Parts: sequence; C-alpha cells; structure tokens
Amino acid sequence: MPHDTRNVLLASATALLDEGGVEAVTLREVGRMSGVSHMAPYKHFHDKESLLAVIATREVERLGRMIDRAADAPNDLGGTLHSVLHSYVSWALEHPVRFRLIYCGPWTRPRRELEEALGRTSETLTDVVRRCQRGGELAGHDPERCTCLLLAAAHGAVQLRLAGHPASAGDPDVVVDDLLGLLRSPR
Repeated sequence: MPHDTRNVLLASATALLDEGGVEAVTLREVGRMSGVSHMAPYKHFHDKESLLAVIATREVERLGRMIDRAADAPNDLGGTLHSVLHSYVSWALEHPVRFRLIYCGPWTRPRRELEEALGRTSETLTDVVRRCQRGGELAGHDPERCTCLLLAAAHGAVQLRLAGHPASAGDPDVVVDDLLGLLRSPR
C-alpha cells in the first residue's frame, strides 16, 4: 500500500460523506472507492466512527485556518467579525453535512482530538473578538461569552436554513449582522 493510503481513505470517505451523508460512509465502500481491499480501512481506523471523527477534526482545523484568514483579510463591509462570521456561515451552508457531523455527529464516546480542535478553533474566534474589542469595533463584554453568543446565533440561523425554514425566519447573514449591531461598541 502506498504511504498515503490513510489520506486516500479519508478523501474517499469525505466524498461519500458529502454525497450521501453519514449513512453513505461505510468502511467497505471507502476501501472500494480508494482502490484497496475492503479490510484496508481497518488498518487505519478502528471503526466508522473513528474515521468520521478524523474527518470532523480535520474540518475543524480547516475552519480554524479559514477564521484566521478572514480575520487577517482587509475588510470593508462592517469589520473583522463581520468578515469572519460571514465566512463561517458560508462554510456551514456550503458544507452542511460536515457542519452537522462536527456539531451533531454520531459520537457514542468522547472524541478527544475533535474536542481539542474545537477548543482551539473557539479560542481562535475568541482572539478575534478580543482584537475587535481592543480596536473599538466591539463593546468590551466578556470575550468568551461574546464568542459563545456569536456562535450560538450563527449556528441557530444556519440550522434553521438547513432545516428548510424560509429566509424570513432568520437569514444567517442577517442574524449575524443584527447581533453584531447589538454588540458594537457605542461611539
């Protein structure tokens, strides 16, 4: 087997996930799609849940890098948090199965790597909140609570949209903008 078999298996599993959801991912199909034996995935992953946890962890890490890029990009349309949160909402709406896997996955036991990646990504967002507070873009509320509030609003609005509720029930971008307006530092 080539050295990168694990990465090929992960790519195949991610493609299956994106196309058909968690139910479409089986270790047998991942092996077949990767061009290896149906037992090969078991050399790299204990079970389907372990494979999905690696996919979710990698996606959270990618999300953290996306937040960093959005925070560092020049932003003309409402500031840093506007850019970061709209990037986050766009990602969630473009990758709904990955979004649900990360936050609602089929986890039957704690997934330390995923929890740690989520913690790092949350801290990245909290750092953006702190920077915005220091720069006067955001009021000086507790940064951890502010981050939690921002994520809760974004997640809730995304979940409503993904569940088929009309935009009038809470367009995710509008909800984010409304909340940012409420949290803005008075000038």
